[in-house]
Amino acid sequence: MKRKYLAPATAMAATAALVLSACGQAPEESAGGEGGGTDFKACLVSDAGGWDDKSFNQSGREGLDSAVEEFGIEEALAESQSDSDFGPNVDNMVQQNCSLTFGVGFLLEDAIQEAAENNPDLHFGLIDSTFSDADGNPVELENAKPLVFNTAEAAYLAGYLAAATSESKTVATFGGVQIPSVTVFMDGFSDGIDKYNEEAGEDEQVTLLGWDKEAQEGSFSGDFENQGQGQTLTEQFISQDADIIMPVAGPVGLGAAAAASEAEGTKIIWVDSDGYESTEYGDIILTSVMKQISQAVHDTVEQAMNDEFDAAPYVGDLSNEGVGLAPYHDFESEIPDEVKQQVEDLKQQIIDGEITVESPNAPQA
Repeated sequence: MKRKYLAPATAMAATAALVLSACGQAPEESAGGEGGGTDFKACLVSDAGGWDDKSFNQSGREGLDSAVEEFGIEEALAESQSDSDFGPNVDNMVQQNCSLTFGVGFLLEDAIQEAAENNPDLHFGLIDSTFSDADGNPVELENAKPLVFNTAEAAYLAGYLAAATSESKTVATFGGVQIPSVTVFMDGFSDGIDKYNEEAGEDEQVTLLGWDKEAQEGSFSGDFENQGQGQTLTEQFISQDADIIMPVAGPVGLGAAAAASEAEGTKIIWVDSDGYESTEYGDIILTSVMKQISQAVHDTVEQAMNDEFDAAPYVGDLSNEGVGLAPYHDFESEIPDEVKQQVEDLKQQIIDGEITVESPNAPQA
């Protein structure tokens, strides 16, 4: 089986990555919501972050749950405890004859692709990655649909916002694992800061810690589970005067938020979901770089159950509202109107093609 990602890149701290050894849990089953009667069964396999990760796993499950409730279909869930569970969990769904099986996250690519290739009569979905061969060349599968998100566009807006509102003129970001669905956020964030610096005076330049876009090198916690490592990295950034930090690391971001909550004036930019709504740290969350995983899952289920399954990749971006910034919530009155307007102007320029946010990690349609 091919593996196209490297083990986690070196983090700023020397703390070793957490290694999980627990086996995957048995799939949970549901008979469906109102108006049952269909024999369609939609299934979902999580990444190791779990269903309550306040991030992409949780968003995927919310999308499936809404489809179950609306269409009265059956569902099955498998919560992975480590990457060794991915293959067995996906195979379990195949054995249950799931009509449509989603893998949540880039790291599920191998398991979903192998299952799709071996079971052409079943449908599959892969969140946050396309398919490729052992050499990294794109592969199209007639029965498997990639659901990917160009979060670089929304993160660009978040980077500009962070730079424009930072009082210390130092901001930071870090990832969980160095994979494209993580670093695409960091690329966009970096470019948004650069855009602000182009407009700002010499004394207003903002420094970014944790990511060098040109070198594609930066800080990573090592996984998507070790909140302590996220807290350690964030404490290091704070010690270097960073006052706005964007963790791209699922539940590890909760460790970052915990550290930020102890440092007066430090804010967090959440990712994937609206962190103000999904976490207990809303009072320090400036905004969130969201991707509409829930809606994409819901829509793919609807298409498949109506015999309209389309294997063409779904690419969420600013133009189709597949990605975007969350409201500013508690910080609405603190952000200057001119900054809000500039963020809106930049958004429209990206949608209109006047600005192209380039990233080697961005998904391709």
